[in-house]
Amino acid sequence: MPSHLISAVTAMFLENQNADSDYRLQHIFIYIATAYKAVTMDHIIVFATLGVALVLFAWGRVRHDITALIALFILVITGITDGESAFAGFGHPAVITVAAVLVIGKGLEESGLIELIGKWVMKVGTNIVLQLLTLSAIVAVASAFMNNVGALAIIMPVAIHLARKSGNPPSYILMPIAFASLLGGMTTLIGTPPNIIIATFRADETGEAFGMFSFTPVGIVLALAGLLFISLIGWRLIPKRAASKSDSDLFDIDNYITEVEIARDSQSKGMSIAEFTASTEVEMQILGLVRDNIRMHAPEPEEKLKVKDIVIIETDADELNTLVKETGVKLAGGRKIRKDAEGSKNIAISEAVVMGDSPLLGKSVSEIMLRRRYGINLLAVARKGSRIHRRLPKIIFRNGDVLLLQGREHLMHDTIVSLGCLPLAQRGLRLDYKKTIPLALSIFAASIIAVVAGFLPVQASFAIAAVAMIISGVLPLKKFYTSIDWPVIILLGAMIPVGVALETTGGAARISGLVLRLGETAPPWLMLTTILVLTMFLSDIINNAATVVLMAPIAIGVANGLGYSADPFLMSVAIGGSSAFLTPIGHQSNTLVMGPGGYKFTDYWRVGLPLEIILVIIAIPLIMIVFPL
Repeated sequence: MPSHLISAVTAMFLENQNADSDYRLQHIFIYIATAYKAVTMDHIIVFATLGVALVLFAWGRVRHDITALIALFILVITGITDGESAFAGFGHPAVITVAAVLVIGKGLEESGLIELIGKWVMKVGTNIVLQLLTLSAIVAVASAFMNNVGALAIIMPVAIHLARKSGNPPSYILMPIAFASLLGGMTTLIGTPPNIIIATFRADETGEAFGMFSFTPVGIVLALAGLLFISLIGWRLIPKRAASKSDSDLFDIDNYITEVEIARDSQSKGMSIAEFTASTEVEMQILGLVRDNIRMHAPEPEEKLKVKDIVIIETDADELNTLVKETGVKLAGGRKIRKDAEGSKNIAISEAVVMGDSPLLGKSVSEIMLRRRYGINLLAVARKGSRIHRRLPKIIFRNGDVLLLQGREHLMHDTIVSLGCLPLAQRGLRLDYKKTIPLALSIFAASIIAVVAGFLPVQASFAIAAVAMIISGVLPLKKFYTSIDWPVIILLGAMIPVGVALETTGGAARISGLVLRLGETAPPWLMLTTILVLTMFLSDIINNAATVVLMAPIAIGVANGLGYSADPFLMSVAIGGSSAFLTPIGHQSNTLVMGPGGYKFTDYWRVGLPLEIILVIIAIPLIMIVFPL
């Protein structure tokens, strides 16, 4: 818009106002017009790039790390970001610290520490409130010092077992402990990537980063309040989901859609569909019949079964096992894997959840070539919220799908992890835990002392601790790299230059200025609330690390504009970045429990909305007390 046109529109607007018109509305209009006048092409490119990134983050079809790279490449191509420094973000202290913390967390997991605690928890009684308080507290404490998802995944089997012992559906427990993993992450510097990122922004602003326990005074009060809410009230707001019929099942998931083949030695050969159903007490539903690669979607009850016929059924894991034993059919997806000559490679069946960064997403079994490339068979798929109508080879994997996989026992866990899935098998406690637990704790404690005492910067101290975990034998070398969540590392490394571009082009200052103008007469607590709520909203739809990278410069700009310390505003961003409680896509912990817990998308806000309101009410005055303006 030309400057003379802006002036004309502004004058026209002022001339047509009555004497008693709202001066504030006039003032805002003038500011917006002036701000528009000062917008440069650099601003337009940066804001357009961020807009594209936010849309892709929220859409979810493009992985968040790829989205971050797309945003970075746009800025490099347009000249906003210097090509020589485009990848400087990968050497940023925040990126190094996050990677090191993930390795250390894996070392603590491998030591058997959390599993040992889990065995103690099994002694808790059948009262669900006591179970929730105990499990949530353990997950929160573990999440303060290790990867949130890792802590949650280790405690999940214990939680399921406790729920079933008391006759409660696992859905009452899984969402609360997932939320507890987020609450625990608020309490320390290394509890979650947003805190590490905020600490580096503070170092750039003031010359000194937040310390290891700078987040604790505010974080621990919020965590305690959140734990009390979800343990006493929150679980009651969760819709009741049907519990599994068998206590032997590790997770309560909906029925599998799977395929069984009529074998030559099966007594089902020659039976009609109706006779086959009546020959076993297994509860199942026959969805289709495949013969000579032709599918019958609704086979007649009188249809006779022939050798090599494939019957598509819906049943749960326990019933599926019984069906195979009673009828002699075999799993169509599970062709026998040959054992090695020494006979030591036993075949195992394991459940796994497809995570948000899995290479399986959007692809089918035939595209991935699971059997040929990875040596595992897909036996069945369970998906919440919708029935799967496709045959197994054609099922398109989605985030949160629960897979039943078959493969060599000694390779199963690592293969599942390499596929971007989380294995849901209950792990046996390591036999050497009495030696490795003290060693792992000693390494971890030494790294924390080095940071708190000021001997080493956090990124150096934790990197040394991560390597020490390998040298000492606590963490196997082959798990060093697999323990790092590489999509998160790529996301951070790519988004940091994008955040820098937002700041250096003046884009962050313009957004901060608009916020200041809109709330120039507002009290400080309202400005803090605005920053906190906006960050919460973004973290519910996009990755929390990306949210913090974008919001931190804006928060600093608002603080400087008001003449206040940046600390309370940065703390608001940190808390908001860890408060993704409204959706299953806001954080991996939420996604992890969606399938096993049987949750629908809308179940999360039932507990998450009142929890976020409670956190906002408590956080704002607490921040202003601990971090004075």
